[in-house]
Amino acid sequence: MPRSSTGKWVSRAGATGGGRTYRGQVPVNWYAALVLIVLVGIASVVYSRYEYQHPSTSTSTFPKVGQTLFAGLSIDICGTVQKPLPASTNTIVPAITTIGHGVLNVSPLSPSEAGSHATLGLFFDSYKGIALSAHAITVPKHKTYRVGEKCGAGTKYAGKAGVLKYEVWPNPVATSGTLTTGDPSTLQIGARTLITVGFVPASVTTLPKPPSTTVNGVIVLSGTVSNGTTTTTTAPATTTTTAPGATTTTTAPTGTTTTTK
Repeated sequence: MPRSSTGKWVSRAGATGGGRTYRGQVPVNWYAALVLIVLVGIASVVYSRYEYQHPSTSTSTFPKVGQTLFAGLSIDICGTVQKPLPASTNTIVPAITTIGHGVLNVSPLSPSEAGSHATLGLFFDSYKGIALSAHAITVPKHKTYRVGEKCGAGTKYAGKAGVLKYEVWPNPVATSGTLTTGDPSTLQIGARTLITVGFVPASVTTLPKPPSTTVNGVIVLSGTVSNGTTTTTTAPATTTTTAPGATTTTTAPTGTTTTTK
């Protein structure tokens, strides 16, 4: 009888899923996993929001800190290409300077000046005496030109209202550039790119391409522009001397300067 009674009790307990004691237990592990998932989700949202509100200033885009690139810059005011800015001697931020002849030297010193931060605006902000925004441009020996103002008498576009445009050529041998409006100060300076900033009428569809020169063996521009005149100078001929006892032949210098209007 005892064995028979015990067997019946076990059968009933199995049929009810383990008895009243088992059914009364709280699934702690399940609730713990649920809480953990919720906490991880909240943490992810908070971190994402922080990253969005505090973007990193570091960048992996060229040029990086310690790297150097060269580019070309030309400025067109009412149809007249301005004389290139003198070599930087009054630069506030030395990350982007000019070595003269319309050549820009970009050498970031910190992440805030590298990659996408190496812009035309940074150069204009750091070089004293010039300024550039979406609404106005200031260059040496000129007044500030504001969008909507008319070009002065004696200029190519005299009497016509001007807007700010800029055209970018990806390299010195490119035959066509990309003309854009908006805020040229945000334009990132790329290696060997040629940039012309213009205060010209809205109807103008192309700007003059900066001329060419070679810096450290790299062609970045093609000449020197000064008030619309392009000057090209050839290198002098080399002198060749033979070994002692032989004749010495020296060619005359052939360096010439040609000026075109």
